[in-house]
Amino acid sequence: MKVYIETYGCSANLADTNIMKTLLLKAGYQLVDSIHEAGAVILNTCIVRSESERKMVQKLIELEKLRRKLKFKLIVTGCMAKARPALIAKIAPEASMIAPQLIEDIVDVISSPKRIVKLIGEKRTMLPKYMDGIKFTVPIAEGCLGNCSYCIVRIARGRLRSYPVEKIVEAVKCAVRDGAKEIRLTAQDTSVYGLDIGRTLPELVREVAEIPGDFMIRIGMMTPNGALKIIDELMEVYEHPKVYKFFHIPVQSGDDRILKLMRRKYTSRDFIELAETFRRKFPEGFIATDIIVGFPTEDEEAFQNTIELLKKVEPDKVHVSRYTPRPHTEAASMPQIPEHIKKKRSRIVASLSMKIGLKRNKPYIGRIERALITDPGRRNTVKARLENYRLVVLKAEENAIGKWVKVKIVNATPIQLIGELTT
Repeated sequence: MKVYIETYGCSANLADTNIMKTLLLKAGYQLVDSIHEAGAVILNTCIVRSESERKMVQKLIELEKLRRKLKFKLIVTGCMAKARPALIAKIAPEASMIAPQLIEDIVDVISSPKRIVKLIGEKRTMLPKYMDGIKFTVPIAEGCLGNCSYCIVRIARGRLRSYPVEKIVEAVKCAVRDGAKEIRLTAQDTSVYGLDIGRTLPELVREVAEIPGDFMIRIGMMTPNGALKIIDELMEVYEHPKVYKFFHIPVQSGDDRILKLMRRKYTSRDFIELAETFRRKFPEGFIATDIIVGFPTEDEEAFQNTIELLKKVEPDKVHVSRYTPRPHTEAASMPQIPEHIKKKRSRIVASLSMKIGLKRNKPYIGRIERALITDPGRRNTVKARLENYRLVVLKAEENAIGKWVKVKIVNATPIQLIGELTT
């Protein structure tokens, strides 16, 4: 049977899709790029925000119409399957569903002539295999230890379950042997990796970094409270030449009252302390953060506290999103902020982040830097990463992907550097 897969959302979903691909290929299924060729279609979903859910609903409606015409088997997995099964059943009554924790049963589900729903239980033992390109995303844990009042992903992904260090190291060894140059360690919260199995994130990173080969490690998103508990060890592993100086710590708000309502387990001062510690050690290190504007009861004072925090820390990248109520979450029942105020605040944060991004990027103009070419770009360009993960766009042949090059930075925008190959 031919299988078509569409994947949305975070790097964990991308890794889950690779696991499903591995299992399907091993079972003799053929993966295709056209839905019109497929006997089965898998939709790997994301519903982290209401706009994400609306997109998934529209996609499901489209797929259900196509299913009736083309007669393929439809399987829905990802966070929507676990957190919103009734909604899926309403739109696509004949669709099978698999929770993220049970994707290793994909072959049983796809081969069954009946509709299968697998939403209860856990069966995560397998890590993805390296497929193609030069990037390898490896989930190091599933779930988290948080209890954020706004988060539906917690409902979908559950509590923390870490993969053994040995299994992760073996997966990375195989990927590097087969050509991977960028290893992405991912989880809902990488900072709490191993707390359920007596290990730590720094221990894991050290062992991965010691694998022979020419590759770089990108450590994924971590909560500020989790990172604070291991900050000294973290700074040590960041010194390793194979580790990108890239620190993704979502603060979400600069106001302590709002952080408490969000049930985030840190203060704005904790976030500032983390950022200052990282920048003292790595002055040109790249800090990424996330901001939610318009959280319930966020008044003008709370919003201004967020603005002041961003001005003080100057993150290199800020992902801003407008709060949207998610079903089955406490924040959905709190007094809501009008949409026009959310939009206005979102524009203000986005504008500030662009100014900060340009300020952080402009000093690179005229410098010669070492960069790893990672992806094809648009109009005969490629994308490359400096050792601090800063993005550089330059002209080069696609066969240069995976190679280290020297680039002269000739220009800068708020989100990237513009470079030229040099010797």
